[in-house]
Amino acid sequence: MSLNAYLNFDGNTREAVAFYREVFDSPAPDIMTFGEQPPNPEFEIPEEMKDRIMHAALKVNGSMLMFSDTFPGTSYIQGNHISLTVWLKDEALLRKQFDRIKQGGKVDMELQETFWSKAYGQVTDQFGIIWQFSHEGESEDV
Repeated sequence: MSLNAYLNFDGNTREAVAFYREVFDSPAPDIMTFGEQPPNPEFEIPEEMKDRIMHAALKVNGSMLMFSDTFPGTSYIQGNHISLTVWLKDEALLRKQFDRIKQGGKVDMELQETFWSKAYGQVTDQFGIIWQFSHEGESEDV
């Protein structure tokens, strides 16, 4: 299991990742743009989003720091848009923790299968903290 910070930016994720990579002498990050995700006819990606970063992962001193650009219309406050991500191999434990943390909070995305995870969901807890839960499968890498 790992717990990772997930940093969101308003269109300058690529610049932020490059900066943090240099600061921490990190290896080349994994980066995926919104335009690179598999097409979904139920959710078309606006043209202006295709070059924005959907997900980037950077190893920093043995930990994983993750990044994403916000989607148009998403509230963004510089310095306050950070979420925590729980990665678990144990899907039953993932579901149990997800069900517990959503009590008194707001489910932003129910646990569901995505192209990157067998079970992924997002909750804003009763204290306003955004939590992402993701089944990590057999791999230890994020």
